[in-house]
Amino acid sequence: MSKMITLKNSREFGSVYSTKNSVANKYLVMYLRSNGLDYNRLGISVSKKVGNSVVRHRVTRLIREAYRLNRANIDVGYDIVIVARPSSKDKKCQDIESALMHLCGLKKISHIG
Repeated sequence: MSKMITLKNSREFGSVYSTKNSVANKYLVMYLRSNGLDYNRLGISVSKKVGNSVVRHRVTRLIREAYRLNRANIDVGYDIVIVARPSSKDKKCQDIESALMHLCGLKKISHIG
């Protein structure tokens, strides 16, 4: 599969945040914006409230992996920003993956669940 395309700068993140189209659960918050492209762009935000740099990077990797494993089940044409909540810091990959797919299901951009 092709390389994951990400949101790079604060302007791109800000344009997704400004739509105020969000949904949340216990571990994650997802902001969504239609981008008119035939692929998704993913942005991940993990604040210092989650933990030190080691913990934040681990949570980032878990979110990225959860998205990678399920990207075939997620509709294309969106800019997606995932914000980790502090409760996500001690969770396993399965918990993060389940939370991500739950959010996709709530926004009806997932083919499963």
